[in-house]
Amino acid sequence: MAIDLEPSWLKVLHNEFEKDYMRKLKDFLKHEKEAGHKVYPKGSDIFNAFNHTTFDNLKVVILGQDPYHGPNQAMGLSFAVHRGIPVPRSLNNIYKELQTDVPGFTIPQHGDLTKWADQGVLLLNATLTVQAGIAGSHQKKGWEIFTDTVIRKISDEKEGIVFLLWGRFAQAKAELIDESKHHILKAAHPSPFSADNGFFGCHHFSKTNEILKKEGKKEIDWQV
Repeated sequence: MAIDLEPSWLKVLHNEFEKDYMRKLKDFLKHEKEAGHKVYPKGSDIFNAFNHTTFDNLKVVILGQDPYHGPNQAMGLSFAVHRGIPVPRSLNNIYKELQTDVPGFTIPQHGDLTKWADQGVLLLNATLTVQAGIAGSHQKKGWEIFTDTVIRKISDEKEGIVFLLWGRFAQAKAELIDESKHHILKAAHPSPFSADNGFFGCHHFSKTNEILKKEGKKEIDWQV
């Protein structure tokens, strides 16, 4: 299976694309399109998280669950949306936490988090595609096998990575991470249904920069 992936990731993950689950996933996506279903994000954006955050430059991982399923929302980066699209409520809550956590942060009028990705923040969804209008429609088709492998590879081959695990789904991935080598910060999900139960006030963004500073790495400029 030919794949257009950033070279440092391709070096780490190339074996995955020849495995049976990935072949089945490719066939599933092909059948989705043949059936006339619209799939988000567009094909060139599916691996955006990897193409903007190289394996060599990786510092932080923020785990999401699914791409947004509305028109022109999903851009291949967890929690992010294209410019010109209204900022989703979870991302707006992330901005609110940043405003209280990071001195000088001002809430932007867009949801494009590419600037984070380019600085080494891997914005990884567990499932990388979705059928338009149907949340979770591409779960358990093979993507989770791939992204769990990504998390394990990061854990095994990197050191000092900061994992931000928001909500029960993301926190369940902690078992894939070697805590003796990496840093795990947990909080409630930034969704409007749970942000008041431990996301607001978690200070994960300032804590991340404190950790990166101690690791001798450049801190993240969270302003977008």
